[in-house]
Amino acid sequence: MPTCLMSWGARSALDVGCGTGVLGHMLLERGYRVVGVEPAGAMIERARRVPGADRARWVHGYLEDALPVKVDAVTMTANTAMVFADDDQWAGVLQRCRAALDVGGHLVFEARIREVEAWRSWGEKGLPHQFDAGHYGQVSSSTTIDEVTHRAQVDLVTFTNIDELSSGEQIRAVSTLAFRSRSSIEAALGVAGFDVSEVRDAPDRPGRQWVFVARAI
Repeated sequence: MPTCLMSWGARSALDVGCGTGVLGHMLLERGYRVVGVEPAGAMIERARRVPGADRARWVHGYLEDALPVKVDAVTMTANTAMVFADDDQWAGVLQRCRAALDVGGHLVFEARIREVEAWRSWGEKGLPHQFDAGHYGQVSSSTTIDEVTHRAQVDLVTFTNIDELSSGEQIRAVSTLAFRSRSSIEAALGVAGFDVSEVRDAPDRPGRQWVFVARAI
């Protein structure tokens, strides 16, 4: 994603749901002005402890707590854009993203492809999976599905996730993700003041996840 932002000439970014600051620190290393916002206190504190973190603004809270701010790009990586399960909440988030951008600025976020029904393989055989979390080393993550609700334009999936960090620390969370149809996402972006420039295949999940690139108009 940093290369993607640089291709548009972006030099500042607001990372919504920044977690432990993996993307934010990558951008800092490339000279970006960075604002990271995250509601989970333990995660934002870890972001603040990484060397060089004082060059960014780290906000413990929600998107509205980071405003007013003006940046060249707003990002939502991983499942961040999908945690806004209520349609009114999702619309409000897109409106606040638009408020952080001047005309021509970009909103970039990921969304899993609804039709793939990725949750069916989560926690398969009860085995955890490993992934590299940058500064924080290898993380072991396991998931169990609690409930799935099907609606006309969205599937709501509630699950429990346990991440074990390389330090031995465990982070347990119960979450609900909204698997929205592509047409409903594009419609919501239009209402919020964006033009969808491109919908890409996610490089790490081809055929399973989209990357939406929307330009503020």
